[in-house]
Formats: sequence, C-alpha cells, structure tokens
Amino acid sequence: MKKIGLGIIGLGYIGKVHLRNSLKLTDANLVAVSDISKRSLNEAKKDGAKKTYTSYEKLLKDPQVDAVVIALPTHLHFECAKRAAEAKKHILLEKPIARNVAEAEEIVSAAQRNAVRLMIGYPLRFNKVMIPVKEQIKSGFLGDVEVAHAINVGSGPFYHRAQDYAPSPVPEWWFKKELTGGGALIDLGSHMINLFRWYFGEITDIKSHLGYRFNLDLEDHAICIAQFESGTTGVINVGWFSQKYQVKVELFGTVEHVIASNIPPNRMIAAAQMLIMNNSTFWQPHVAELGYFVNCIANDIQPSPSGKDGLKDLEAIESAYKNPIQLNS
Repeated sequence: MKKIGLGIIGLGYIGKVHLRNSLKLTDANLVAVSDISKRSLNEAKKDGAKKTYTSYEKLLKDPQVDAVVIALPTHLHFECAKRAAEAKKHILLEKPIARNVAEAEEIVSAAQRNAVRLMIGYPLRFNKVMIPVKEQIKSGFLGDVEVAHAINVGSGPFYHRAQDYAPSPVPEWWFKKELTGGGALIDLGSHMINLFRWYFGEITDIKSHLGYRFNLDLEDHAICIAQFESGTTGVINVGWFSQKYQVKVELFGTVEHVIASNIPPNRMIAAAQMLIMNNSTFWQPHVAELGYFVNCIANDIQPSPSGKDGLKDLEAIESAYKNPIQLNS
C-alpha cells in the first residue's frame, strides 16, 4: 500500500509536535513543511523533513503531498483550509475550525465540494483516560448522567510566565479578538464542548459567564452551562489564569460517578519516557490522532471529529457568547 505523503503547514508549538509525531508513523511519510521562519524550516529539515517551503501555496502544489496538517493561528485557517481543499489535499485542521460559524461553513463546504477528508484536531478524543468514560456512558455503567463538569485551565498565551520556562514574547495575534474569534472560551472551551458533545449528543441550550482578570478585550476565563439532548446538564470551566495545568471531567450518574484527569507526568518521568519511547504519555494522544487521520485517508473513511463536528462546536460557542449569565458583582 502506498504511504500517505504528509505536509505540515505552520511550525509553531503544536506544528512542531505534529512534525515530531509524523516521523513515528509507518504508513505515512513527512514530505514537506512550510513556515515563514527560516530557522524553523532549517530545524525541520534536520529533523527529517524532505522539502521546505516559505509559503504554503507552494507546498499545496507539491504532487507528493496527499494530506496536510494545518497548524496556523486561527485567523489563517479559513484561507489555508479552503486552498488545501481546492488543491485536493486531505486536511487535519487544528481547533477551533475557524474564527466564526460563517468561515467554518465555507471550510466544510469546500472540503465536501472537493471530496477531501476534513478532520479537526481534538486530541482529548484520543486520550486513554477520556475514552473509557465514553464507554462507561454507553454501557450504562453510570446510569443516567444528570450533571457533568469539565475543567480545562492553564496559563494559555501566558505560558512563558509559568515556572521553569524562560520568558518569551506572546504573539500579538493572541490578544486580537478579530484574529482569534474570542478568548479562553473558543481556545479551551472548544476542546471540552467537543468532548461533551461526543459523550452526551447535541447541545440544546448554552449560556456563559465570561471573566476578564487581565483586563483584555477578550475573556481570559469562562464558565458555560449547557443542556444536552441526552438530558445531561454540563458545566464547562475554562481559563488562562492558572500556572498549574488541569484537564478533568467529572460525571455524576444515577448509579455511579467517575472522575478522569489528564495529568502530565512529572519532569523526570517525562524525560525517561522520551528516552525509552521517544514520546511521553502526555503527547501520546497526538500521535494516535495523527495515525488515525492517516488511516482514514488510506481506507477512505470519514474521520471523527469531522469538519461538521468543528462547525457544531463553533455554533455552540457563538451561542454561548450571545447568551451571557449575569452575576451580581
């Protein structure tokens, strides 16, 4: 079977993760990468990228590239994903799918029109801690899930302020709502909304309370209350305010309740895992995600989470923004 030729567009933090993981795949070849940074391109070539491009338009013209991973800032998703679809390249697009529903609809339409597979990057769907929760819901182990909590907090764009990290500038686009579509809710909330939609079905109602600890034009934390078609009420808490990373779900059922936490290994364990496995357990879901995407292309399978999933997540987020919960100060 012919190996899938991969191209990676964007070599920022998550783009470099995808680059590293692509080199581990046995049924795909990393053909090319693109970025405006010559330093990043040189590093990618040393790591194993065969070709480098300073513009993704040139990469999309490469006949050896069958599929692309788009790891660009959110405001660049729209144009890049449409061009990739028109170039007949299958697409793994980092979340959120776009800045707004209108852009997302056009991206999904372009993929359908050009018969390419479109997948949205949600690694929690491939997390060995979160997958069993889905199985427990489906089997009835929990009974009816009445209330579910989701937490995704960390330092967000302020990661350079976290302990043990050297100070580095935050890219300006992070703080411009017209470029990001919003703050912590669209950034981190998209992960948890997608996960809960996978668990409980479609959202029938959603409201939000937004916080502005850092006095930015966009929210740095958000709490959403969502009603799902299953009857479950979900409380989704996301924020950029914490120096300690935490991703956790807690489900309260009529029979049992379950807690699942995505906890990074400590530095010593992570270093040992990198030496032994060339990867840590924290990053393993990203490897599984990319491998699944490649398998879907090779076997002509519609991936999940699909472009339509990304669109529905964004519809829920836009609805949450438009339906504020007013709290007394």
